[in-house]
Amino acid sequence: MNTKIPVALATSLALASCAQPQKEEKLPNIIYILADDLGYGDLSCYGQRKISTPNIDRLALEGMTFTQHYAGSTVSAPSRSSLMTGMNTGNTPIRGNREWKPEGQWPLPASSVTVAEVLKTRGYVTGAFGKWGLGFIDTEGDPNKQGFDEFYGFNCQRLAHNYYPWYLWHNHEKIVLPQNADTLTGTYAPDIIQEAALGFINKNRDKPFFLYYPNIIPHAEMFAKEENMAIFRGKFEPEKSFKGVDDGPNYRLGPYGSQPEAHAAFAAMIKHLDDYVGEILDRLTELGLEKNTIVIFTSDNGPHLEGGADPDFFRSNGGFRGYKRDLYEGGIRVPMLVRWPEKIKAGSTTDHISAFWDILPTFAEITGAESPEGIDGISFLPALLGKKQPQHEYLYWEFHEQGGKMAVRIGNWKAVRLDVNKIPRGETELYDLSKDFAESNNIASTRPDLVKKAEEIFIKARIPSEIFPLAFESVTDQQ
Repeated sequence: MNTKIPVALATSLALASCAQPQKEEKLPNIIYILADDLGYGDLSCYGQRKISTPNIDRLALEGMTFTQHYAGSTVSAPSRSSLMTGMNTGNTPIRGNREWKPEGQWPLPASSVTVAEVLKTRGYVTGAFGKWGLGFIDTEGDPNKQGFDEFYGFNCQRLAHNYYPWYLWHNHEKIVLPQNADTLTGTYAPDIIQEAALGFINKNRDKPFFLYYPNIIPHAEMFAKEENMAIFRGKFEPEKSFKGVDDGPNYRLGPYGSQPEAHAAFAAMIKHLDDYVGEILDRLTELGLEKNTIVIFTSDNGPHLEGGADPDFFRSNGGFRGYKRDLYEGGIRVPMLVRWPEKIKAGSTTDHISAFWDILPTFAEITGAESPEGIDGISFLPALLGKKQPQHEYLYWEFHEQGGKMAVRIGNWKAVRLDVNKIPRGETELYDLSKDFAESNNIASTRPDLVKKAEEIFIKARIPSEIFPLAFESVTDQQ
């Protein structure tokens, strides 16, 4: 569908673009912080009452809160593929969490044009710190081959389940962590990834940079350092315990470790994440970069139910229906906060309906870069600046586990179809999100016109994939 833009051509196009900022304006730095399985309701600025997130809340107080923003998918790899390529899960190359041997997940193809590659045409230094999950070292999906000058963290999202890993990756170098040898727990991986991310900011303070920061918190081991566990221990009774894998051949290879105090651990992990965001904001201020840096905070999908997590206790999905692996709102609607001093009105809110595939064209418009042809995203820069914002005709998702699922949002209407790959196939459900945000009242029988429209989109919104074809010939064919 897409081909990579040759650097020289892309640079020429970018320089000719009418969207290019005036020459006297310095290109803004961009920091995109992606939490892992953080629910819509897990931040105090989005209504969380049991845990406070003061540093993340600063982004809301000093920037814009999006109330209707959506992840690319309901699990990690396809969500991040959508983010990187500007395409929904019917078109983006990676549409599921498929494993790759010896390590990692199915790689982005060389033909993909990523947001990092687009920004590099405008002279950005690019770095990714945290969890990649879109291609192992030396495959086509290697982050260094997909536009990132520097990568530090977990290449494999399965290994990123574990917070005290035996090693991380710095570009192509395996960084062994001797303090985590055998069953030791001396090095908390998010801490050293944070140090690397701050180092990237320091090193590139004098040039435009793009920092992609896919943090692994709060998925999926409920593991936090003792200093934060002590703050929350005993405060969320009755506690929830989880018996996991603490030794043996699968230890630290994906299965989650045991946690007898899962509620306290979850709260402690959220505090870790909030502290990291605070450190990044403080570093920008210290270096005089605050005013010319865009900071975005969001999550890759809804809250998970693994490793002892208890999203109902914390109301992590914000009252929406569903969790991770669902295409109901709880699985895909996520918080998004954007701060850009002197550009975005402080304390503002938007109900603009947007999704991960809008990030690439937004960054392209901000920086004067050229967007690849054939993507699904539209820039939401006008919404950020308080101007008239173009709207999507629809948003589309598909998910290939649990029998196959599809969903489409058309304005305030939301259609969901389950068991797409089963016989008989599930019927299309329809919800009016303006009156029923919890998707509790299926009104498909009263609006056959909208059901038909949704089913037409289910067919036209996707390009069949050899890896994930979906079994149906026509979603209206009930066999």
